[in-house]
Formats: sequence, C-alpha cells, structure tokens
Amino acid sequence: MEKSEIEELRAKVGCAALLQQGGWKVDLKESTRRAVKYRRDAQIIIVIHNDRGWFDPLSTAKGDVFDLAGHLGAQSFPQACERVAALVGFVPSPPAWQREVRSTPVAAVAARWRRRAIPRLGSEAWRYLTEVRGIPDTIVIAAVGQGALREGPRGSMWAAHGNDDGALLGWEERGPEWRGFATGGAKELFRLGPSAAPRICITEAAIDAMSLAAIQVLRPDTLYVSTGGGWSPASEEAIRRLASRRNTRLVGATDNNRQGEIYAERIRQIADETGASYARARPRAGDWNEDLLVLLGRLAQEPLAAAG
Repeated sequence: MEKSEIEELRAKVGCAALLQQGGWKVDLKESTRRAVKYRRDAQIIIVIHNDRGWFDPLSTAKGDVFDLAGHLGAQSFPQACERVAALVGFVPSPPAWQREVRSTPVAAVAARWRRRAIPRLGSEAWRYLTEVRGIPDTIVIAAVGQGALREGPRGSMWAAHGNDDGALLGWEERGPEWRGFATGGAKELFRLGPSAAPRICITEAAIDAMSLAAIQVLRPDTLYVSTGGGWSPASEEAIRRLASRRNTRLVGATDNNRQGEIYAERIRQIADETGASYARARPRAGDWNEDLLVLLGRLAQEPLAAAG
C-alpha cells in the first residue's frame, strides 16, 4: 500500500469506528469531549485528538488507528491496514453530548474558571466536600487558599489542574450527580500542599488527594496530587519532573483495585528511572475517601477509643 493510500485511510477512519465495530462501548460517566473512554469487559481504551489518537490507561500502548488495530489483534501492519480499510464509510455513533449543537463557542478555560465563585463556609460546594465527602474544613480552607477550588453548578465542586508554574489547564468536576472534566481543558495534576515538598503522594482523584491529606493531617513535607481519574501523557511527564528533583520520594497512593495497582507500578517505574525513592500507600477500602468516611464513622461512634 502506498504512503498516500495509508494517509487517506488514516483520514477516513477514526479510532471510534474500530472500537465500536469490535463491540466496545462508551463510558459516558467517565468521558469528556476531549477524552472518550471506551470499555469492553475489564479493558479500557481512551480516544483522544478528535478521534485520531488513543491510549490504554492500563498499559503503555498508544498511537493512531493502525496502532489500535494492532493492539486489538492485527498480526502485522498489512493486516492492520486491511482492518482499517474495511471500515471506510462506517460512521460510529457519537457520544450523547456530541449530538448537541452549541449555539455559542466555549469560553476560554481560564475565563470560565474566574467566573465561578470561590467556595466559602456553608456554600453548596463546601457542604458537598465536608458533609457528603467528609473532608474537614481545614483541608478545604487549605485548598481554597491555594486557589485550587471553585463552585461548580448544581452543588458540584471544581478542582484545578495546573502545570509546574501554577497556570490553570483544566479542572476535575465532582458533585452529587455529576462527574467529569472541564470541557476544553487539559489534565495534568491537581496539587495540594507545598510545591517544593520532597514527598509526593499521587492519587487518582482530587477528592482522594484531599481525603488522604485529611487522614495524614496535611503533612507539611508532602504535596498531594491527583491525575484526574486517568493517566495522560501530560500527567506522566509532570510526575517525572517532580521525581527528578533531588531527594524526592514518590508515594503510589492510587486506588485499591487492579487499575490502581497498574498506576502504582508505573509510579514505581518512574521512581526507578529518575532515582527517586518509592513507597506504596494502599487504602484499606477502594479509595481514600472511603477510608476517610470509615474513619469519621469510627470517631463518631467511639470517640475515646479512636482517640486512644
């Protein structure tokens, strides 16, 4: 096949077509417009770059539609080309939100963030974090003080993702009935604590980062970060930069499940490659917020025993 024919196929067939033809389904709850999560049994593929790229959050696999065909079973590049060519003209069903027609363009990420109110004692986001999620006021105050939180719509909260210089890139969105990521935003790391701290606790969600900070009473030597429920190339690069600093200790504080173990192993590998030390901190339940709620329940039922 000529190079021009390969490029024509790449332009005509997106990753979603291969996945849907293979029985993969969109996880709407875990998807955003920039990163669409597909599932098949325990497998996960995240489609990015407007359907032209993908990565597997449970491995290091990534690439274009031909790489995806290989990842899904094509034994050679010619066979991958055949599978892609067979889907020319196949139109995958768009995720629900892509069927909506926007009458106005999406505002710049930073401008949208600035328009949202800062959480305050008794506000909807504050109550969600402290009453529903059990995060102490002291932790919420610390996150607000670092400019990391905003009031989202319908009682939700927004938790900022930024780069090493503190520039806003996007935000995690969590609420009683909503979970997502900023439209038009980019994932890197949610950060809570001293930016120069030598100990880096890496979690999968901002709620978990704040929960672990509460359990550890916001250790002054620790930066608590979140990758935002996935493992993007930008998140990995940010972790590598943190790990490359002198005397850094990485803590794989990911969830207590298969995906969490895979993420923790990646963190360990980064530590090995950069010369950082490494430890695994595993929640007893599924994640750190569950652990925090259990701890708070024990304190409420047996305050003297728990204090002892």
